[in-house]
Amino acid sequence: MSTKLTFLGAAQNVTGSRYFLEADRTRILVDCGLYQERELRGRNWERFPVPPRSLDAVLLTHAHLDHCGLLPKLVREGFRGPIYCTRATSEITQITLLDSAHIQKEDAELKRKRHQKEGRKGPYPEIPLYNTRDVMACFPLFSPVRYEKTIRINKKVDATFYDGGHVLGSSMIKLTIKDGEESRTILFSGDVGRWDRPMLHSPTLFDEADYVLVESTYGDSLHEDSNDISAQLREVINSTVRAGGNVVIPSFAFERAQDVLYYLNKLLMENQIPHLRVFVDSPMAVKITEVFERHPELFDRDMVKLIQQGKSPFEFPGLTMSSTIEESKAINNITGSNVIIAGSGMCNAGRIKHHLTRNIARPESTIIFVGYQAAGTLGRQIVDGAKEVRILGQMYPVKAKIVQMTGFSAHADRDELFRWLSSLHKPPRHLFVVHGETQTAFHFVDFLKERLHWQISAPQYKDEVTLE
Repeated sequence: MSTKLTFLGAAQNVTGSRYFLEADRTRILVDCGLYQERELRGRNWERFPVPPRSLDAVLLTHAHLDHCGLLPKLVREGFRGPIYCTRATSEITQITLLDSAHIQKEDAELKRKRHQKEGRKGPYPEIPLYNTRDVMACFPLFSPVRYEKTIRINKKVDATFYDGGHVLGSSMIKLTIKDGEESRTILFSGDVGRWDRPMLHSPTLFDEADYVLVESTYGDSLHEDSNDISAQLREVINSTVRAGGNVVIPSFAFERAQDVLYYLNKLLMENQIPHLRVFVDSPMAVKITEVFERHPELFDRDMVKLIQQGKSPFEFPGLTMSSTIEESKAINNITGSNVIIAGSGMCNAGRIKHHLTRNIARPESTIIFVGYQAAGTLGRQIVDGAKEVRILGQMYPVKAKIVQMTGFSAHADRDELFRWLSSLHKPPRHLFVVHGETQTAFHFVDFLKERLHWQISAPQYKDEVTLE
């Protein structure tokens, strides 16, 4: 029985994760992600290369939009099978997709007005990619699974989900394909988490797999020591307060906002920073934090102990969760220094844009980037040192202090990815390096070949390989 794997996204780029597996008559999609790089967004509008109605199932590694953000379009175009994922991923995906539909509607309206005023058209249709109705059509298809309990796709294909250690509910997925008495295994890393992080367990290690797909977002770099996060955050906040500015943190609503709250709460409890007002200006982050509180079974031992002591990082004096537009606008009327956490993490949508317009030209304020900034995004322009940026149709000089803290990353760095791969007791038949910018992916391939001497490649978009 031949098995064919097609790379429909996150192949020599970071976002748009989609992998199509065809084994005999079984057709499976692993992840169905949104492209977020500016030059690749056109792919979001294309028809799916695989007829959605022909798919037997979708296996979802986690709830970040670059892994789940095209599900509503897939369902609208005919997919009716189960979407397998953990319960936490199911709950958070529903929140992120509704938020995505809302943001797309707002952005489409703003672009349409701006383009009419400027007498031009954008490269993509000035309508939402999908709407709330499309999102809600996905909900009945979610089929929650438990870690390490094998589910049967059909008589020839089984799938097992393992804790990815990346974000709440994230998974690594092992597919077992049976052909008579023989079988082969294909391991999808999803996004590999990190060891000894607050709140979550470390990523699962594996003894063997015939084929492996491994992410490479940070495959050519090393993160700052996570132990330095508190010290660095303390220094940035204290220096900004002395200057009289605000600390603005563009943050992904899922996991990163909760991580930031964890460290802020720790600094406040230890009186290492002034007792500032902290705003989480993201309805989505508020809802996702509630999901965190519903799933203590996914927390590591230290986090469970903290909660049992009544010291939840999601509740502390001075913390305000801003859900409504009125609450968001009210932040601008508060004098003195504040910490403002808002989405989106790459500054390409959401309320963070409004906070940037009020702070990015202020030398006394600080913008802290705590997550990956994809090529072509506003966040990437800022961290790359742009002197001036366009926000909401207007140019602003970049005068605020710009700080990038890679220690917050939920992605494994080069050495952590190597640690994960080194757990395999024997070489896989082939290792596919995915989910990384082209240069990064090839650097990681070279790094691994030099040390492991395996069969390794970095596939391109729409490459097809036969797994013998």
